[in-house]
Amino acid sequence: MELKLKREALLRRQNLIGGEWTDAVNHACFPVVNPATGAVIAHVANSGPADARAATDAAAKAASDWRARLPRERAEILRRWHASILDNAEDLAALMSAEQGKPLPEARNEVAYGASYVAWFAEEGTRLYGDLIPQQQRGKQMRAVKEPIGIVAAITPWNFPMAMITRKIAPALAVGCTVVAKPAEDTPLTALALVGLAHDAGVPAGVLNLLSASREQGIEVVGDWLADERVRKVTFTGSTAVGKHLARESAQTLKKLSLELGGNAPFIVFDDADVEAAVAGLLAAKFRNGGQTCVCPNRIYVQSGVFDAFARTLAAHVGELHVAPATDPGAQIGPMINAKAVDKIERHVRDALVKGATVLVGGRRLAEKGPNYYAPTVIANATSDMLVTSEETFGPVAPLYRFTSEDEVIRLANDTPYGLAAYVYTRDHRRAERVCGALEVGVIGLNEGSVASEAAPFGGVKASGYGREGSRYGLDDYLSIKYICQGGLD
Repeated sequence: MELKLKREALLRRQNLIGGEWTDAVNHACFPVVNPATGAVIAHVANSGPADARAATDAAAKAASDWRARLPRERAEILRRWHASILDNAEDLAALMSAEQGKPLPEARNEVAYGASYVAWFAEEGTRLYGDLIPQQQRGKQMRAVKEPIGIVAAITPWNFPMAMITRKIAPALAVGCTVVAKPAEDTPLTALALVGLAHDAGVPAGVLNLLSASREQGIEVVGDWLADERVRKVTFTGSTAVGKHLARESAQTLKKLSLELGGNAPFIVFDDADVEAAVAGLLAAKFRNGGQTCVCPNRIYVQSGVFDAFARTLAAHVGELHVAPATDPGAQIGPMINAKAVDKIERHVRDALVKGATVLVGGRRLAEKGPNYYAPTVIANATSDMLVTSEETFGPVAPLYRFTSEDEVIRLANDTPYGLAAYVYTRDHRRAERVCGALEVGVIGLNEGSVASEAAPFGGVKASGYGREGSRYGLDDYLSIKYICQGGLD
């Protein structure tokens, strides 16, 4: 189905650098493909190091003026950007559904969620308080002030093409940083439309620069930013392997890093839990975006006393999920992002079956629907030696593990290099405190499956990265602290 927008100008194919829409220096392009059909939506600029350097030049040129603006002046521009996002919400959702595959209602929700970060940081940016340090010596005053760190390079993933980029760009702009950004090669169109709206809302030329690039060229683009001493911070959401690479390469110029990396979230259901509520929470947490989220439960631990009831109820609900392209108004699960993603899901399910698991529902490709569909799946009798335990499936597969004791499940939940999110269902408040305190993660949903909020700090520990996004804490990674000691006051 052809993509139709009310505002056709939102379908951008060029880079935004220094306030101008421009082709890649070498005039190369690459296709953006609809994962539901395999059809090409558009061809966009395939940028390289020269384009990356031009973006950094523009950000450097704009930095001093943007930094010098009053916080309320920057906030007013962000508020106009927020209003423009909401005014164009339907077109942004259509773009997102076309290039990423998520159902249209879910894309609409992401537009609202992504916009909430712009509104939040417009306000938070006006509250960058420093500290007057209690006097230690007569005649001296000591104070700490917060300042923008400088040029920020933002690198975003394909699974949330809008929310991930607003969560990075909005705080950077709010505190006075300038930005160079590269969205994922699978989903550049939403980001291009978004920065176009920011430019139209009054973000000055060079303050926000965004370029698209294929996977191969993207490595060179980011490499140029990593080597450039003018880029003082890198914020990245993606795989742990790439995050480690960025950390190693940025060490040469000692950049500040925010890394939101892979996850392997446990979802723990105790015997005393409300089973219906736990199933509802799992459905919300696991099958959002077809399971293609970093915080979706990857290992579902259910205590023996409620295991059978939980498995039966979950399988019934999952079997009713409607799998279809975004153009189907009843769609609840769309296609996976590409064939490689489906291959991984299929490999994980096959490995689990060979090692003794049983499929309660799903467990197969849905080739009749299109090239990248996989049925929502529930697997029982999962064990620790399966790939679904050690690797992030990133798809609509829910493996169920049986456990007996609290100590056992805490050990199993923490037995992973990752530590992004976890979910706990229990009606015992003392157990809730013990388990939440023992889990090695950065985010916990306690009797709750939907944890995302612009007002909450988001990020992980261990191999899931470091730094926080969202909330008032989300500004800290874009700031440096300057200590001023003033003498001669006696």
